[in-house]
Amino acid sequence: MSARGDARATAGGAAAAPGAELGRAPLIALAGALTIAFSAILVRKADVHPVTAALYRCAYAIPLLAALAWRERRRYGPRASGQQRLAVIAGIFFAADLIFWHEAIADVGAGLATVLGNLQVVVVPFAAWAVLHEPPGRRILAALPLTLLGVVLISGALEDGAYGADPRRGVIYGLLTGLSYAGFILVLRHGNEDLRRPAGPLFDATVVAAVVALAVALVLGVPDLAPAWPSAAWLGTLALSSQVLGWMLISVSLPRLPAALTSMLLTVQPVGSVLLGIVLLGEHPSGLQLLGAALILAGLVSLAAGRRASGVARHGDPQEHVEEDLRPRQQAGQEERAAHEPRRQAEAPRDARAHAGEEPAAAASGAREGRSGHQGESRSARQPPSSRR
Repeated sequence: MSARGDARATAGGAAAAPGAELGRAPLIALAGALTIAFSAILVRKADVHPVTAALYRCAYAIPLLAALAWRERRRYGPRASGQQRLAVIAGIFFAADLIFWHEAIADVGAGLATVLGNLQVVVVPFAAWAVLHEPPGRRILAALPLTLLGVVLISGALEDGAYGADPRRGVIYGLLTGLSYAGFILVLRHGNEDLRRPAGPLFDATVVAAVVALAVALVLGVPDLAPAWPSAAWLGTLALSSQVLGWMLISVSLPRLPAALTSMLLTVQPVGSVLLGIVLLGEHPSGLQLLGAALILAGLVSLAAGRRASGVARHGDPQEHVEEDLRPRQQAGQEERAAHEPRRQAEAPRDARAHAGEEPAAAASGAREGRSGHQGESRSARQPPSSRR
């Protein structure tokens, strides 16, 4: 195969690969959601200070994220100036998110703390209202009472003997988790306009979060800043599974999914964390607390479905956009092949005619050479011997 043919085959393979990935996106997103569902479980198993858990979740993930970010930079070139500054701000929010969330896990349990941490879906529209003066829609206002009632039920304010060391303080930490996580998501999205590069911005934010967590640990005088075995192993598993694998799987898959499937996947992490906390950690939330978790999840699904549906109505389905981006490339490849095909067809008869003409020419040349040879011999026979030498 020629070099040009190799190039066309390579281009065709590159164009076909993203289309194949679209079919795998739901499974990839589900795998990512199930992976991060274990995050709170691993934090509890590590049994270290909340700030220590935040520090080593980020620190252990840095080498692998650095390799992935370097690969993206080598493949796509450097990111636009200013995006790394936004990633620094995102890292500060992320450090606060992890610390508050780990505090909530200690106070109200792994499952309920994870449900509270997902309140960022409610926080983001109101943050946009306060900062960007964009009023929240009707669906958000309708879902707000559900989520607020769920928060009250999880806090144990309406019952005695609610699960958790301090469920009311855990709810406060959970709300702070939602606020800081909302800031992290908003800033990180603005700092990562190229969806092909999930690792670069996440690497920058993770490095900053590790530095911030270390500073907070030093200020608070955290006693277990150098965790021993097996805590270090649990933290290493947390870093590689949740911070690297889970985040990367979700980042590359969720933008390609339709609204309904995204809403379903949104519930996998909190529901999975509640069930895993009950099975693996022996947590026993009360009936009212579980009802509160269900109300919050119902509000989150309603908000996510409405937001993605309105986004599709305004901008189109992301999967269709990807397919539209691929279609011109495929058409260009087809046009290029069509342009070369007539040339090859025209060259084939010429080659055949040229090949067919070679034989008579060769025969005629041989005949001329034979006649000239005979004539030469008869002339040379008449010449003196000196001339023949």
